[in-house]
Amino acid sequence: MTEKSDQRRLPRRFYKTVRLSDELQVLLDDRPAKTPLKSLLRLPTHDLAKVIADEWDSQALVIDPARMPLTKLANTAIDRNAAEHGKMRDEIVAYAASDLVCYRAESPVRLVKRQADAWDPVLNWANEHLQADFVATTGIVHVAQTQSSLHAIANYVGALDAWRLVVLHSLVTLTGSAMLPAMLNERAISAEAAWLAANVDEDDQIEQWGRDDEAMRRRENRHREFEAAVLFLRLLSNA
Repeated sequence: MTEKSDQRRLPRRFYKTVRLSDELQVLLDDRPAKTPLKSLLRLPTHDLAKVIADEWDSQALVIDPARMPLTKLANTAIDRNAAEHGKMRDEIVAYAASDLVCYRAESPVRLVKRQADAWDPVLNWANEHLQADFVATTGIVHVAQTQSSLHAIANYVGALDAWRLVVLHSLVTLTGSAMLPAMLNERAISAEAAWLAANVDEDDQIEQWGRDDEAMRRRENRHREFEAAVLFLRLLSNA
């Protein structure tokens, strides 16, 4: 399917102007923009509202949701807020129960060291900051984490507002880790370091076996989603 035929399936841009109200609502021709479930698109910080308004304003002939990643996250935060808060929390805890950083290679030495360098600081931070006792293992056999550790993650995530919860949920699915997004939320790790930590195994495979074009396209798409989520998280802090 060509890009032109894709565009014919998308809704045409129906508005001329985009601005923000004093209440940080996105207004399209002075009418409030709505989420898919018809709630008002009202944002918690001015900086986030401005970037989302810019996403709407940057649409040309059609409205392409693929080019509006922060709007998508905002819609999810608003529409899934009350109904699915517990579900998203439980899904994040499930990731923590088999967190990426807890499963280490037995060999080769190169990869063992690479994982330790990237993941030991994450594990240590989570245990200290969350007062947990997550443990790492070698191989792929599941290791049961203590209930106290899982409760610590559940309490941390459960205390987040809807905006941060949605972003962390997105970052967890993109990284395979609950600890890395928690560090990002607390500004305890840079976005670049978190992305590299999430891709230690893949980077090692690329260095050893070369690049696969299709796999690289998927990775690029994931990285764009990751960057959008990190930006959203940063803009939440700019009240």
